[in-house]
Amino acid sequence: MLIIGAKGLAKELLEVCKLSNKLKSLVFYDNINTNDNFLYDEFPILNDDASVINYFKTIDKRFVLGFGDIIHRVKLAEQFINLGGEFTSLLSPEANISTFDVSIGEGVVIMPGAVVSNGVSIGKGCLVYFNASITHDVSIGSHSIISPGATLLGRCKIGNQCFVGANATILPDIVIGDNVVIGAGAVVTKNIENNTKVAGIPARDL
Repeated sequence: MLIIGAKGLAKELLEVCKLSNKLKSLVFYDNINTNDNFLYDEFPILNDDASVINYFKTIDKRFVLGFGDIIHRVKLAEQFINLGGEFTSLLSPEANISTFDVSIGEGVVIMPGAVVSNGVSIGKGCLVYFNASITHDVSIGSHSIISPGATLLGRCKIGNQCFVGANATILPDIVIGDNVVIGAGAVVTKNIENNTKVAGIPARDL
């Protein structure tokens, strides 16, 4: 498997791969810090498209996104698919993912301690971080990020490319539009339109 990135989140995904017994042939990609050839002196770091294409053709087509910027996540997912990669989900065995009517799109990452209840739909490329709680019948669009400790309550809907800050709470039946940023610790008590930033208790436009 190829993890795009070799810092921050990518290092956290390394531990998820270890827990999931997915260390075989694991490599990273970083075309910015090109002087680094290995992560922790063990895992190769690729730094150009030619190396990526060769890896996909000869070793493993799977890749995951190992950084948290939404715009770059969308762009690089498409780029690496075009290089021949297979956008792959990485679900921690230490996450609590329910059994019934749970839909998880391609390229989704779910970190340890996250809870995903029954009836939940998570779109492609989403990141569900440590200890986030997604309760029954919630739907999340593509390439959204649910930060550590965030709580999404029953039947709420999160749009595409949204960022839900750490420890934020979305109340039941709330509808969040696309490209919305919700500040850390916010409590969202009403619907939020597209392209909006909110924070506070209750959450208000910034």
